[in-house]
Amino acid sequence: MNRQELIAQIRRKRSYLCVGLDTSIDKIPPHLLEGDQPVLTFNKAIIDATRDYAVAYKINTAFYEAQGIEGWEIMEATLKHIPADCFTIADAKRGDIGNTSEQYAKTFFETYPYDSVTVAPYMGKDSVAPFLKSKDKWTIVLGLTSNEGSRDFQFLPVSDNELLYEKVLKTVASWGTPDNLMFVTGATRTEQLAHIRSILPDHFLLVPGVGAQGGDVASVSKAALNKDCGLLINASRAVIYAGNGADFAEKARMAAQELQEAMALYL
Repeated sequence: MNRQELIAQIRRKRSYLCVGLDTSIDKIPPHLLEGDQPVLTFNKAIIDATRDYAVAYKINTAFYEAQGIEGWEIMEATLKHIPADCFTIADAKRGDIGNTSEQYAKTFFETYPYDSVTVAPYMGKDSVAPFLKSKDKWTIVLGLTSNEGSRDFQFLPVSDNELLYEKVLKTVASWGTPDNLMFVTGATRTEQLAHIRSILPDHFLLVPGVGAQGGDVASVSKAALNKDCGLLINASRAVIYAGNGADFAEKARMAAQELQEAMALYL
């Protein structure tokens, strides 16, 4: 999916909601455990329930890799079930020496045809460049994360007037374009979001942390929307675990609709 197609979906659905499929078998409704492939059944129901309100789905690959071959098969089946008009994200946080990154890019852009993959930039340009070669694919680079440990490194000064995360954003942005690069910026870092938008006026930002982690649509939107929207706000637990009974899919739909309606006010 290219930039204009993504923007068109945002405008059509009046939404920039990304639903995170961080599905844990320990958290899905108990009645699903009585059937075959309960995780896949759950994922399909969540996708069907939220597809009218979401423009993107983010599959956290760790939740599937941990299950071995069956997990990879469930991930593939989940990916195939996502509607073609929705942007797909492999939340894999890869990044390694060039020839290894080439294989990671092949994995998530060809073998499993995601629209995008999250990448860690710590090893530098040659670890990111292979992901940027694919047409109409996106590399989503970790910029400023919302976890507690982010302050261990991301806020270290690298000069008198620049922090490490700022250096990362500026440097990585020069390796690609707003057509193939996005950046992860946590919703709980709203005090930095406006500043990040000033550094990256045209790039899309993937913003996790809305809902269970304490971020909210209003503060993120006010700080970081641009002329093309420029945002994908991810909600995982707040949507997929909105209910735990037989009506779990309806509860997920209601949670997604509530977020979409909040987003529509800013479009």
